[in-house]
Amino acid sequence: MAAPVARGECSEAALAAALADVPELARLLELDPYLKPFALDFQRRYKKFNETLNNIGENEGGIDKFSRGYESFGVHRCADGGLYCKEWAPGAEGVFLTGDFNDWNPFSYPYKKLDYGKWELYIPPKQNKSQLVPHGSKLKVVIRSKSGEILYRISPWAKYVTREGENVNYDWTHWDPEHPYKFKHSRPKKPRGVRIYESHVGISSYEGKIASYKHFTYNVLPRIKDLGYNCIQMMAIMEHAYYASFGYQITSFFAASSRYGTPEELKELVDTAHSMGITVLLDVVHSHASKNSEDGLNMFDGTDSCYFHSGPRGNHDLWDSRLFIYSSWEVLRFLLSNIRWWLEEYGFDGFRFDGVTSMLYHHHGMGQAFSGDYHEYFGLQVDEDALIYLMLANHLVHTLYPNSITIAEDVSGMPALCSPISQGGVGFDYRLAMAIPDKWIQLLKEFKDEDWNMGNIVYTLTNRRYLEKCIAYAESHDQALVGDKTLAFWLMDAEMYTNMSVLTPFTPVIDRGIQLHKMIRLITHALGGEGYLNFMGNEFGHPEWLDFPRKGNNESYHYARRQFHLTDDDLLRYKFLNNFDRDMNKLEERCGWLSAPQAFVSEKHEGNKIIAFERAGLVFIFNFHPSKSYTDYRVGTTLPGNIVIP
Repeated sequence: MAAPVARGECSEAALAAALADVPELARLLELDPYLKPFALDFQRRYKKFNETLNNIGENEGGIDKFSRGYESFGVHRCADGGLYCKEWAPGAEGVFLTGDFNDWNPFSYPYKKLDYGKWELYIPPKQNKSQLVPHGSKLKVVIRSKSGEILYRISPWAKYVTREGENVNYDWTHWDPEHPYKFKHSRPKKPRGVRIYESHVGISSYEGKIASYKHFTYNVLPRIKDLGYNCIQMMAIMEHAYYASFGYQITSFFAASSRYGTPEELKELVDTAHSMGITVLLDVVHSHASKNSEDGLNMFDGTDSCYFHSGPRGNHDLWDSRLFIYSSWEVLRFLLSNIRWWLEEYGFDGFRFDGVTSMLYHHHGMGQAFSGDYHEYFGLQVDEDALIYLMLANHLVHTLYPNSITIAEDVSGMPALCSPISQGGVGFDYRLAMAIPDKWIQLLKEFKDEDWNMGNIVYTLTNRRYLEKCIAYAESHDQALVGDKTLAFWLMDAEMYTNMSVLTPFTPVIDRGIQLHKMIRLITHALGGEGYLNFMGNEFGHPEWLDFPRKGNNESYHYARRQFHLTDDDLLRYKFLNNFDRDMNKLEERCGWLSAPQAFVSEKHEGNKIIAFERAGLVFIFNFHPSKSYTDYRVGTTLPGNIVIP
C-alpha cells in the first residue's frame, strides 16, 4: 500500500484518551504508525459500537436475544395450535393476514398496532386442533397505506417463497414441515489455511437447466473434496427473483432460493459438506436489496423509508437497488437476525459479505480510484452507521461461533477492516485481494509475454496490510461473466474448441496457455495471501463464459452451466489442469503455506523473467520467460545447505 499523506497529529491528551477507550488500539498503531493521526476516528467508531451494543443490552436484553427476531417476527405456529404473527410496518395504517386459510379475505384477520411501528396478531387454534395454516399453503400480508391504498406483500421474514409456472412474482409459501431435517454431523474445525471453492448451485450441471441442491450434494461436493478444497462459498442462496442477477438482488432475505429445491435439501447439502470436513460459507448481501415491492422489501409498508433511506440516499444508481438505513433499530434487528438465521437454521460456518465498499462510504466507491491515501478512509465520506453494523455483525458471528469465518469484499483497502474490534478494527477474518485478478487480466490483455514486469507481479501479490489476512485468487465469478473472459479463454481463446484433444499435437497457443494457467494459479496460491479462492470450473480451464438466461440471449441456459464432464474425458487436456489444481491444493494441505508468514522473495529478475521466493520451508521458482529455459540456475535461500532441484 502506498505511504499515506500525513494528517495533522492529534494532541497527546487526545491520543491518550483514544488509547484508554479502545482496549488494543496501541497494538494497531504499533503495527501501522501512519494511522496515529486517525486515532480519534478509531476512538469514535469503537465508542459508537460499544454504545450501540450497550443500548441493545439495556433495551432488548442483549444481542443474543436481539438477533433472534425470526423467532417472533413473521408467522409462527404456537404450542396450542394457534398462530402468532408479527410485523414491523411503521408507515402502515392497517395490517392484515390473508391466504389460502381464509379464502383470501383481505381484512378478516387484522393485526393489533403496538408501539414503535410493530403489529401483532394471534389467531386461536381450530376446535379440532388441526393446523390453521397448513404447511405449503400461500399467505400474504395486507397493508393499508396512509393514502388508503391496499397493498399485498410478502413478509420480510418469510422463510420460503416460490414462483409457479409463468408467474412473474414470487408467492409466500408457509414452510412448516412435519419432519424437518435433522443435522447429523458437527461443524468442521476452522481450517488453518482456507482453500475456497466459489460455487453456484444453479449452474453446477452440464445440462441446460437450473441444477438442484440434490444435484450439487451428490455430484459436485465429491469433486470439491477430491480437488482438495476445504471450504465452499455458496453464491445466490438468499432468494432473488431475477436469476440473472447472480443472486445479488435479494428479494427475500430469510428464504433459501426455491429454484434449486427446498430448505431441507439445502440443509442436507450443508450437512453433507460438513461430513466431508468442508466448511460452508454463505455469500450474504446486506449492502443493498432489490427494488421489487410485490415480492421484495421495497415499499413494504407503503413508504420508501421502511427498511431503506428515503429519497435519493436510499437508491444505488449503479445497481438500481435500495440501500438500507443502518442506523434504524429495526433494520439492525432484521439484518443481525438474518446473520444468525443462516448460522443457526442452515448450519453455515460464516459469510462472505458482498459489496462492503458500497456500505463503507457514502459515495459507495463510485468514481473513486482509492490511491491509498489514508484520508480516503476517514472523515465525512465514511458511512459510520454501516461500519458499526459490520462491527456488530462480526461481533455476533464470532461470539456465537468463535471458529466461524467472515470475508469482506472491499476494493478500497480500508485499514483495520480485518483487525480485531478491540483494536478499533471492523473484525473481519479476511478480505478479498481484488487487485490480483485485475493484474493477471491486464497482463494478458495489454502486454506481450516478454514485457511482463516481474517486480510489478510480485508487488501486486504481496501488497497487503501486515497481519490483515487476504484471500488471493487468480479469477472469480466476475471474470467468468459475459463481457469478460476467463484466464483460460484469454490464453487459448478459439483453439479451446479445436485443439484440446490429446490426439492432436500441442500447438504453441495451447502449450503456452496450459503452462501459464498452471503458473498463474500456483504463484497466486503460494504468494498472494493467507487463503485461496477459485470459481467453480475455472480450475480446469472451463471453456466459454458465464451468461444467465435473459432476453438478450433468448433465455438460453447454454452458458449458465459447468461442463465438469470435460475433466472426466481422458481424450481431453482439461484433465491436466484439473489434476494440477488438485496437486496444488494437496501440497498446500501438507505444507501449510497459507497459514505461514508472508513469503521472502529472493529474486525478481527482469531479464531472466524469474521469480523466486520461500514460504513454509519451500522454495518456489517461476520462469516466466517466453523462450528461455535455464540449467544450473542458482538462487539464494535462507534454508541451510545446497538444494538441487532436478
